[in-house]
Amino acid sequence: MKPRITGRSMKTSSLIADAEFVLELPKAELHLHIEGSLEPEHMLSLATKHGIKLPYKTLDDIRAAYQFDDLQSFLDLYYLGAGVLMDEQDFYDLMWRYLCRCREENILHTEMMFDPQTHTGRGIAFETVINGFTRAMGDAKTEWHQSSGLIMCFLRHLAEEEALQTLEEAMPYKDKILAVGLDSAEVGHPPEKFQRVFSRAAEAGFLRVAHAGEEGPAQYIRDALSLLDVQRIDHGVRCVDDPSLVDELARTKVPLTVCPLSNVRLCVYDDMKQHPILELLEKGCRVTVNSDDPSYFGGYLCDNFNALAKSLGMTEQQAVQLARNSFVASFLPEEVKQKFLSLL
Repeated sequence: MKPRITGRSMKTSSLIADAEFVLELPKAELHLHIEGSLEPEHMLSLATKHGIKLPYKTLDDIRAAYQFDDLQSFLDLYYLGAGVLMDEQDFYDLMWRYLCRCREENILHTEMMFDPQTHTGRGIAFETVINGFTRAMGDAKTEWHQSSGLIMCFLRHLAEEEALQTLEEAMPYKDKILAVGLDSAEVGHPPEKFQRVFSRAAEAGFLRVAHAGEEGPAQYIRDALSLLDVQRIDHGVRCVDDPSLVDELARTKVPLTVCPLSNVRLCVYDDMKQHPILELLEKGCRVTVNSDDPSYFGGYLCDNFNALAKSLGMTEQQAVQLARNSFVASFLPEEVKQKFLSLL
């Protein structure tokens, strides 16, 4: 995929990054739940296709429901929405729509999370899910060289035994899965609950990531690193509650895949002006910008960058460093990382 070339260059570190600059910037996205990219129009269309009755009759009804008090109130709607995905074409179309968005926003590489338990738990075969997703990924790679990978997440509100079963189901498709992760409700479900499944995933050769330090405490970040042996932390913003942890993250360069709009929509912060991502960036932490569940949280990747510029005064220099971090923190082979980094 070729980046947009307009002749514009960064003039000074004090220049706030505007929407045009953000759009032109080559980027990677590392924290995107593909089921969370299901737009209201698509949800209604699939519900009609499969004769599924939703508690919403209009698009306005759905949009009105997108006001969340916390992570759990979002998850309730998220799982309801995922229930309209039934056949392989549904999963293909969902993936295809997001990858087309990547093309529009100059996202050259994306590592997307999916939740097989959300689907297998309601009788959808694992192969239906992954075949739909990977077929769309293959077509995008063929058509415009879109680079992408899948991260299979375990639902932390369920028992570890179910995660272990999901790992076994995934083994025949190991070549299609980049890494494993841990998501869903964080509070009350500490990393230690999933030590066995992450250990087995490591033995099987999977890379590992985990949500930690979003609603959960900073200690969950430490535990995910030490007990689950992850290579990246998803969210991780609660590290600011532990200054020594911030220093450690800055020293070790463990990436944090931060999702600013999501954090505000889920009331982790009351206002974007309170968000610590640029403070962490300036302290040397390898933070990246991501959209999490863009349909539900008010914006895709460029929207998140633009929110940082508007509310925090993000400069072009900071935007470039955040984009650079996204490629460095990816699970791409080193030579491919360098190819993308050269575009910056």
